[in-house]
Amino acid sequence: MRAVFVTRFGGPEVMVLGEAPDPVPGAGQVLVDVAFAGVTFVETQIRAGTDRWHERPELPFVPGSMVAGRVAAVGAGADSAWVGRRVLAGTGETGGFAERAVADAGELIPVPDGLDLSVALALHTDGSTALGLVEGARIEPGDWVLVEAAAGGVGSILVQLAAAAGAHVVAAARGTRKLDAARALGAAAVVDYSEPGWAERVREVTGGGPDVVFDGVGGAIGRAAFEVTARGGRFSVHGASSGEPTVVDPHEALDRGVRVLALEQLFTFGPRMHGWAEGIMAAAVAGRVRPMVGQTFPLDRAAAAHAAIESRQALGKTLITMN
Repeated sequence: MRAVFVTRFGGPEVMVLGEAPDPVPGAGQVLVDVAFAGVTFVETQIRAGTDRWHERPELPFVPGSMVAGRVAAVGAGADSAWVGRRVLAGTGETGGFAERAVADAGELIPVPDGLDLSVALALHTDGSTALGLVEGARIEPGDWVLVEAAAGGVGSILVQLAAAAGAHVVAAARGTRKLDAARALGAAAVVDYSEPGWAERVREVTGGGPDVVFDGVGGAIGRAAFEVTARGGRFSVHGASSGEPTVVDPHEALDRGVRVLALEQLFTFGPRMHGWAEGIMAAAVAGRVRPMVGQTFPLDRAAAAHAAIESRQALGKTLITMN
């Protein structure tokens, strides 16, 4: 089968297409014929060797941690009823950028009829995360909610979920293309955080600062967003695409009555991700939310997919297709 290998840690160019033997499902596992593989910003950092949250894989390795496809075979002890079913499957930290992958049968998520595999995959990690973040932030009708990186995979779904909860959403992103996309998803106002004074613009639009901030950027942008958060508000951190997470002095947060949900909150999501994934897919089938699949790359252009994400040119979710 064809697979993409990371031959050394570095830029996207370290990813090369090659041949590998078909994996064999072990006890309790299944073999999936992959149709699509998801791409995340964290995976680009793992490839670069700069990620601080995951153990470095041994070289060479096949990147990718989540795929969508159809179950082709099962290993010992796995239910044969899975064969032929369309599923989302986690491959662990590696193994997704390949025509076939193995996954634990107990972690499979069936894809509902009527939902395209690409849509289901785009919703899984980002949609599940967004649903968990919204629950944790306890958005109330009438709240002003600031979403950073609002045209990204997680951000685009946060915009929709917050608007559906009755909040007024301010979408922050870089460039007209991304701002227009966020507005089309239901944002009440948009700001370009590459422009000077953007945070003050947020304060003006919200009449004193947002009640909830979803910080997926970190660094100077995340810090500026925290500083305009309304007194008594909630500041929820879920990413650091700038390279550094937002640093908040606990005493400063306490003085302003701001509840900070730090990046570590994501480590508590694991046991509930399955339920959130099913919930977000059901919402998509019902037409209440839709992922924004901005670009799809064939397997032999996987390096270009990573480059698009790192250059901030990607819109919404980025997928790899095996066709």
